[in-house]
Amino acid sequence: MSCTLVGASGARVPLLDGRAVLLGRGPDTGVTDKACSRHQVKVVACYPDQDVVVTQLGANPSFLDGEKLGRGQSGKLTHGGVLYLVNHNHPFKLHYSLSNNGTTSGAAQKVLKATDKTKGGRNGKEKETQSKLAPKRSIKDFFPTSPIKSYKRQLSPERGHPEVKRQRTDEEVSGGWMKEEEEEDEEERLAEEKLKQLQELAEKSMTEMSNSPHPSSSSSSSSSKASLKSSWQQIGNLMLYTAAGVKGSDKIAGFDIDGCIITTKSGRVFPTSPDDWRILFPEIQPRLATLLKRGYKVVFFTNQMGIARGKLRPEAFKSKAEDILAKLQMPVQVFVASGPGIYRKPVLGMWNHLCEKVNDGVTVDKTESFYVGDAAGRPENWAPGKKKKDFSCSDRLFALNMGLKFHTPEEYFLGWKSAPYSLPDFDPRKLDSAARLYDPPSASLTSSRTEVIVAVGFPASGKSTFFHTHIIPQGYTYVNRDTLGSWQSCVSACERSLKEGRSVAVDNTNPDPESRKRYVDVAKAAGVSCRCFHFSASLEQAKHNNKFREMAPSESKHAKVNDMIFHSYKKHFVAPALSEGFAEILQIHFVPKFKDSQSETLFRQFSEG
Repeated sequence: MSCTLVGASGARVPLLDGRAVLLGRGPDTGVTDKACSRHQVKVVACYPDQDVVVTQLGANPSFLDGEKLGRGQSGKLTHGGVLYLVNHNHPFKLHYSLSNNGTTSGAAQKVLKATDKTKGGRNGKEKETQSKLAPKRSIKDFFPTSPIKSYKRQLSPERGHPEVKRQRTDEEVSGGWMKEEEEEDEEERLAEEKLKQLQELAEKSMTEMSNSPHPSSSSSSSSSKASLKSSWQQIGNLMLYTAAGVKGSDKIAGFDIDGCIITTKSGRVFPTSPDDWRILFPEIQPRLATLLKRGYKVVFFTNQMGIARGKLRPEAFKSKAEDILAKLQMPVQVFVASGPGIYRKPVLGMWNHLCEKVNDGVTVDKTESFYVGDAAGRPENWAPGKKKKDFSCSDRLFALNMGLKFHTPEEYFLGWKSAPYSLPDFDPRKLDSAARLYDPPSASLTSSRTEVIVAVGFPASGKSTFFHTHIIPQGYTYVNRDTLGSWQSCVSACERSLKEGRSVAVDNTNPDPESRKRYVDVAKAAGVSCRCFHFSASLEQAKHNNKFREMAPSESKHAKVNDMIFHSYKKHFVAPALSEGFAEILQIHFVPKFKDSQSETLFRQFSEG
């Protein structure tokens, strides 16, 4: 598939999926109208939806068909729609085509280069060459922010950048393109100066690192060389971004992203567009800059299940992450759990990968490291101002699993007092592998006489493992609805086995008297006793077992159980009673057994936030 904006003059601007491109006055569009800014609009193509998100940047408005866009506003353009770059002039029609043969055209490569300029600075003298499908790199290889953008900002004093501030008057913003033209000419000059300064600083930094002596324990981050180029990696459901300038350290400062580093500009819980974000607190950037100065490695850890569910394109999130780091103006390593499994917080997959694979061989000191996140298990109204209840406790549990000190964003960045919180009732660290298996202890698990055993318990409460370990080897027939397909088939299997004089173990959830009565009646008709084995694992423990199965599929042949099934069992559950016709009721406790220490380590981690 390909996407192209076609101008009335014949100019063609190809757009790659998820890649932001700045359009305006210039040779790419053929527009010379000075009422049109060089950076008039930002456009991002979305191939799955076959549309383009257009964000207005210039002082004078653009139009999407008949819809006016003011500065900072966004809108969508669909196939056949027309973007007027400024006012009602310079139309560009959007074309989506399915004729793409999988190669990247020369025009598309040109856009890749133009895209890189929007993030890495206007440097026409770049000499470094990468693959044809990747944008060329410039000073961004050393600093993740653009010298073009940064001249308007007050840069971090710790980074050694001079302050350059510019302000527009109301007349400049609303009244005329002549002022904008003058500003952009000045921007070009300042950008060239800034680029030269950053190049010199980068060269100096590289020289100092190569000549630096062995570091002391108080600044061990200098023991590894900084990454020279920004890069993305994909490892299963893990996306990993290492920005230029990142280097290993024994001190890790970890942060969640959503609700911790950024929030939405719209004020809504979920972003309404790729650009619907802002830095949460003004204190964040200087605090992170101070951490870098003190030798910490700053790392972001985020769960993004929307990617696995098809609601968020990986390319769109990658672009967003890069934009966040450009705004913060600092090198950060970003871990993204894009689906379920061992990399999803609070499980330690991302942390283990950091420590074992991408910290330049530097051993992490947990006593000096910490983690900050907003999913902290805080109740409703945890602070004045009708604060909402935290949606989960996954960040606090992530820190517990890692063995790190934990702070909420308000505590760390704003100095607020610690807020109240609650941890889950179920703690996998406290399960005793040597605990008693069942009650009453005087009971016998099997009988020498023919009988029916009916299981009662949540999915993933350990029923199947228990039966195959302790009951089936004694000659009992195993009856399970997952295998036979219906309860009617299960009843028929029971009847056949009892006629043959064989005992039966029914491994179904059987939450209510109605479902259990089927097997009590079969036992009565055959003239044998019927016992109930009630598996006492709680909902939280069963859901944890389910997560463990998902993370360690070799531990179980069971498919993942949907949350709806868990809650359906809880809704219909009625505790079994002797009055239902059972000769005995045993309480079967979940006592974990592991094939190796690695499996136990994984099981002992909090897996539900």
